[in-house]
Amino acid sequence: MLIDTYGRVATDLRVSLTDRCNLRCTYCMPEEGLQWLAKPDLLTDDEIVRLIDIAVRLLGVEEVRFTGGEPLLRPGLVGIVERVAALAPRPRMSLTTNGIGLRRTATALKAAGLDRVNVSLDTLRPDVFKTLTRRDRHQDVLDGLVAAHDAGLTPVKVNTVLMPGLNEDEAPDLLAWAVAHGYELRFIEQMPLDAQHGWKRDSMVTAGDILASLRTRFDLTPEGADDRGSAPAERWLVDGGPHRVGVIASVTRPFCAACDRTRLTADGQIRTCLFAREETDLRGALRSDAPDEEIARRWRLAMWGKKAGAGLDDPAFVQPDRPMSAIGG
Repeated sequence: MLIDTYGRVATDLRVSLTDRCNLRCTYCMPEEGLQWLAKPDLLTDDEIVRLIDIAVRLLGVEEVRFTGGEPLLRPGLVGIVERVAALAPRPRMSLTTNGIGLRRTATALKAAGLDRVNVSLDTLRPDVFKTLTRRDRHQDVLDGLVAAHDAGLTPVKVNTVLMPGLNEDEAPDLLAWAVAHGYELRFIEQMPLDAQHGWKRDSMVTAGDILASLRTRFDLTPEGADDRGSAPAERWLVDGGPHRVGVIASVTRPFCAACDRTRLTADGQIRTCLFAREETDLRGALRSDAPDEEIARRWRLAMWGKKAGAGLDDPAFVQPDRPMSAIGG
């Protein structure tokens, strides 16, 4: 079991498969990209599967989310999914992606055992997409969403970040589109995870702003805390249901007290939180032939030291020292 001093138990593992990405989203990284990790620093496919096996067999992890960077850029992704699906106990598996490569991989990922996907899409306007991501790939994402739905990677969830002066007026249109296509839309408050440290608390689009905009067109009924559990998104029924919309208010309504996540970076470090400034090295233990029980012990010790919360709304908050592309979303 992965328990911390506040009684929280981590059963959800986020695994970053690569720090690389084929977009350059303005809220994540500079236009020229970043200094990518050297290949020897990355975990191998075998090392990733071994660590996931330790997590589910010895530490009580029940769900695995593959992230990046962009996880579809990982050459061995389908094989990793297939091997994790064969573990006992078998964890639930999902993947967070920008969607660009889903059209060609969705069917293979479903056949390998992937359960569902989260796809990032911030706008319905191709010109705004190009401004936000610095790439002209909007149609590729839309095609990827259709492919994921048709392959059965459901529920297909769409993650959206609203940015002032760019797409902040699109919330109602995005929700109407998601309802029409059977996707579950989740708005995410912009978090301070950009490599260029340009985030400003007083200029972000808040959960309150998003809900006010949605209510100009839709009737929203809150699901309630019992239905939410440890999920990061607060959810509302849209016009009485069955469609839902979620809001992840990491900054203005932090949910740290219910957090059940542990994170493995692409270079084999354990992070107890996206905003943690400390890491525990498991790659070194793997490559020094440490037994599974020793690796599990180090993982437990790391989680025992997890802090109470990120404190994003605190003026004294210190931004993490690694961008989101390096630690996974």
